[in-house]
Amino acid sequence: MLNLTPRYTSTRIDELPAALQPFAAQSFTLARLYAGRGITAPDELETSLSGLLPAEALHGVTEAVRLLDMAIDERQRILIVGDFDCDGATSTALMIRALTKMGAVVDFLVPDRFKYGYGLTPEIVELGIETFQPDMIVTVDNGISSHEGVARAQADGITVIITDHHLTTKETPPAEAVVNPNQLGCDFASKALVGVGVAFYVLGRLAKLRREAGKSTVQVSQYLDLVALGTIADVGVLDKNNRILVHHGLSAIRQGRCCMGILALLEQAGRDPKQLHAQDFGFVLGPRINAAGRMDNMRIGIECLLTEDWSTAQRLAQELEQLNRTRRHVEGEMRAQADSIVQALATENNSDESVSGDSDDNASNDGIITQAVSTAKASNSGAHSIILYQDDWHQGVIGIVAGRLKESHYLPSIVFAPADTEQTDEDSAIKGSARSIAGVHIRDAIEQVAERHPDLISHFGGHAMAAGLTLKRRNFEAFVTAFNEVMAQMDDEVFAEQKFTDGPLQASDFSLWFAEHLADASIWGHGFAPPIFDGVFEVLSFKILKDKHLKLSLRYPDVQYPIEAICFNFDNEAWDYRAKQVHLLFQLDINEWNGKQSLQLMVKDLAVVEHG
Repeated sequence: MLNLTPRYTSTRIDELPAALQPFAAQSFTLARLYAGRGITAPDELETSLSGLLPAEALHGVTEAVRLLDMAIDERQRILIVGDFDCDGATSTALMIRALTKMGAVVDFLVPDRFKYGYGLTPEIVELGIETFQPDMIVTVDNGISSHEGVARAQADGITVIITDHHLTTKETPPAEAVVNPNQLGCDFASKALVGVGVAFYVLGRLAKLRREAGKSTVQVSQYLDLVALGTIADVGVLDKNNRILVHHGLSAIRQGRCCMGILALLEQAGRDPKQLHAQDFGFVLGPRINAAGRMDNMRIGIECLLTEDWSTAQRLAQELEQLNRTRRHVEGEMRAQADSIVQALATENNSDESVSGDSDDNASNDGIITQAVSTAKASNSGAHSIILYQDDWHQGVIGIVAGRLKESHYLPSIVFAPADTEQTDEDSAIKGSARSIAGVHIRDAIEQVAERHPDLISHFGGHAMAAGLTLKRRNFEAFVTAFNEVMAQMDDEVFAEQKFTDGPLQASDFSLWFAEHLADASIWGHGFAPPIFDGVFEVLSFKILKDKHLKLSLRYPDVQYPIEAICFNFDNEAWDYRAKQVHLLFQLDINEWNGKQSLQLMVKDLAVVEHG
């Protein structure tokens, strides 16, 4: 049997929170799902925009709005400085669209990650001054650590407004206004807003102020398609506030009330907007927008979200599609190299200590691979991390590769690449992207290294689950050692992956109706986990597809028809051909083939219970 952790253990209606018991009369399974995610009252599930937290609670928003209002009236030149990911792109597009409608003179600038790096750096400020001569700079999805950039702008008399959501334990920069729910001293009840969510709140408050004053304004809620996309793509925690934002953005796209760029991207992906689900923002739209910032320049992605011309939207979406294909190819090569390094080192090193060394066995050119990899996962002791670097790796996809390593090994993973592939000597900068597991706050762990070794890390920032950092190539080994010292202070239990289940389904739940109802019962995602169930099934038949996918036909008690299941990328050598009963961890899915829909189980884990 699988070793699973139940999210909710009660099996009787009268054991549910009293407010959820009416739900149980309609669907006991759904009521259990809500209870397992901490929902105790129906109002926590409401999706009305009136249920959003008030903007006034955001520290700094009143001053930011006052300055923006004045800048619009005085025709000041406003420059939006964004970030080169999907959150930054949607934030920038949102600001440009809303401020333009309010009558602002506004341009945007997004740092090229390969030239300028992240944030409001002095170099970006100088480029902005040279190109746009702004009177005001507004950051979106960045700026909370940009003390030097703020100082450089203010030296030229430029007003600076920072809107950001990244974590910081340092004092905020002395900008004229700073809006960030995670800044010190902000009492906003949700810390889960991403950059585009913060921008939405600032613009919403500004629009209200101007409406009350009888000035040109706009209904900012018409741009919730952008807010929903940025929130899911940036893996924002889906608390009630974010679920409301995403719900309305998703509804708008399904009804075709969204920017042309999103419709053109969906067309490229062969997806019907009417059938869109929240997860599609992260798996379908997000990667295509992100490809611009990873492989080229995010301006293409932002212009796609800004254009009002359908043929232009299609052309830009096609460019993004091509960039995404290139990204997938580069990522595939890097993942294969990373996997072989991890496998080779795990085989060589059976001790409990992390190893690091130089090798060029996996290089695609003469570049040096330097790496530090934890011991084999099975030992679950010693250094708990995977940290890799190679001279010819592409910094645009290191975050994705780190995420894949984290998922496959369930260890905090950091992948580095040269800041400039032309400069790979010991004093050259290398940039790392980190992805983490539950229980390891990756940004705070990197900060601990920075505090203990002040000369080691040049820059860093991020969240609990994802972070970025820059250091000199010569400091790589020292960083690995220092990071693993921080990891060594953590309990081993943190590194043991827990697999959660929402328990068994009732026989009546194995239906197309329930699968559709479940998909739309909430906005599911990070922090409000998609439903996942388990159960023991009788195996009627099986097929191995393309040597890597396991397709099963199953029987479940009191279900009158066979249930189809698919397990993608299954190790077919691990399949017992005599299996009669299997314990599955699965999600409900709807399979569409030749215009027909059928229920399908997406198998996430499997154990044979009985052999033939």
